[in-house]
Formats: sequence, structure tokens, C-alpha cells
Amino acid sequence: MSGIACGICPHRCVLTEGQTGLCRARSSRDGEIQCDNYGLITSIALDPIEKKPLSRFFPGSHILSVGSFGCNMHCPFCQNFEISMADMAASEYTFISPEKLVSRAVAMKPKGNIGIAFTYNEPFVGYEYVYDCSVLTHKNDLKTVLVTNGYVNEEPLLRILPYIDAMNIDLKTFSSDYYRSLGGNLEDVKRTITLSSLKCHVEITTLAVPGQNDSDDEMRRLSSWLASVSPDIPLHISRFFPRYKMLDRQATDIRAVYHLADIARESLHFVYEGNC
Repeated sequence: MSGIACGICPHRCVLTEGQTGLCRARSSRDGEIQCDNYGLITSIALDPIEKKPLSRFFPGSHILSVGSFGCNMHCPFCQNFEISMADMAASEYTFISPEKLVSRAVAMKPKGNIGIAFTYNEPFVGYEYVYDCSVLTHKNDLKTVLVTNGYVNEEPLLRILPYIDAMNIDLKTFSSDYYRSLGGNLEDVKRTITLSSLKCHVEITTLAVPGQNDSDDEMRRLSSWLASVSPDIPLHISRFFPRYKMLDRQATDIRAVYHLADIARESLHFVYEGNC
């Protein structure tokens, strides 16, 4: 039996009727790819913008942060695995239509809310919902933020970018082999960063995992490449804590995070230490 290819991310899962993709949020039903997590919200909160983290995008403001379930990568160090690694059967959710979500965001303007951030899980696996909400958000003079792993195909990325005001993109490693072990691809993420930086505000987060991506050489190569896109792109170097399938190693030494940040500052103008 032939299947249908999902075009959202580079996995391009070919799904037969009733089959769900690697992300656990998209499936083949009625002869087409469906967004199973459309409007199914598992987490919602009014957060400081710096928590995304975005340090140079409307600092001091707040943003309505929402998430669903599913992710198209499988990082063993996932800091939010209860949400991102869940599926429909394992999630507790509330349906919120795009219209109701945007209305809630508008109502929170007096509390300092500037818009909606799609976060907590990978927003691109819920592409249709994020797109519909983003269009409405802009019509209501609010901002749209994506907190994403950047593992998305070029066509859907370019389609949604006119409605995106800011992104925090995970650049998990600068090793192609290690990226593949996480279920992603370095070159695809680099392309997302490059294209997005031309259209909206972009900040980058790298989680420094001891013994995996925390060498001086890797940070020097990562920050040097990022500076070639723009030395003004902020980089957040975040401290790892044992989570999910990496409970057997220690949290990143705080001194190591500050050391890596100093290396990144050789190339970049704005570098921030996170979770320290």
C-alpha cells in the first residue's frame, strides 16, 4: 500500500492510512496528512519574554506562551520531554481555537502581553494551527514568536515567515554526526537560521551537554559560523540538567558555561549564559 509524504520537516514521513509520523502529531487520514494536535493545548502561561529565551526582543514585556504535544527530534537530554515526547493518547489537553487563543492574547494586553509564543513542544509539527493563529495574531497587532528546533523544510518555513516576528532556534551542536543521532540534520537547521534571520528577529540557544557538545573547538566553530550570518544574532548558552534519558550525568559545571560564553564572544556581540 502506497503512502502519503508529509512535507513539513526533512523526515518527509511516508504514511499509510491511519499511520502517525515520527513526530507523533501528524498522521495520514482520509487520503491526506492531518495535523492531529490542531488546537490541542497542553500548556499555557503568561511568561516574561526573557524566558523563551529572547533577550533583545521587547525586553521587559510578557507573552502568552502555549504548547501542544509532539516533536520531530528525539534528544535524550530533552528538558521538556513530558510535553514534547508525548502523543495524543498520553496528553492532557484543552481545545482552543485560533480565534479564542488570539482573543485571550488581546485580553492580556493590559498585563504587558505583546503576543503569542508557540513553545514547550516543537511548534512546526502543529504547523497548520500555528499558521492560522499567526495570521490572526498579526491582524490584531500582536507579535508571534516561535521557540523551535529549526528542523523544518524550506517551503513551509518561507510560507509562515511573513507572520513571524521572532524566533528562538535551538542550534544543538555543530557536529553533523551528533545531530543525526538526535534525529535532525545540521545543514537543515543552519538553513532555517539563515533564512529566518533575513525575515524576523532571531536568537539562538545551545544547551551545553557535558561530553557531547561542550568542547572549545565546537563552540568556536559554532559561534564563528553564526557570526558569518550576523555577529548581532544573540546566542544563549544554556546549562544542562539531568533529564529524560540523561539522568546518569552531572549538570554542566557553571564555570564551563561561562568559559564557552567567553569563547563565543570572540565572534558574537551578544552572548548570554542561561540556567546558571
